[in-house]
Amino acid sequence: MLYISGARLIGDEQVRIASTKIDGIGPKKAIQVRYRLGISGNIKIKELTKYQIDQIEQMIGQDHVVHWELKRGERADIERLISISCYRGIRHQDGSPLRGQRTHTNARTCRKRIRK
Repeated sequence: MLYISGARLIGDEQVRIASTKIDGIGPKKAIQVRYRLGISGNIKIKELTKYQIDQIEQMIGQDHVVHWELKRGERADIERLISISCYRGIRHQDGSPLRGQRTHTNARTCRKRIRK
């Protein structure tokens, strides 16, 4: 078990698959990181050296917005919507669906407080 940027990576997975578990890293970014560092395509997480792990962590930390920074940015965007009182901000505040979904019979998870 290995932790990179706050995400727990399983040792039996390939590097490109396991690195997609990190928030903010998708399949394309995972492949880019692997190519930049010169890591083989079939190598597994448990076969990486300490130096390679440090390189991956450093590159992800420098070049990409991940984990807490990403969540902080999302929260700041939501706070901005709420502060300007736009429609989406009001829906966020109420805990209602934002994108025009039906609320009469659906959206149970959004409307936990409203349900009788």
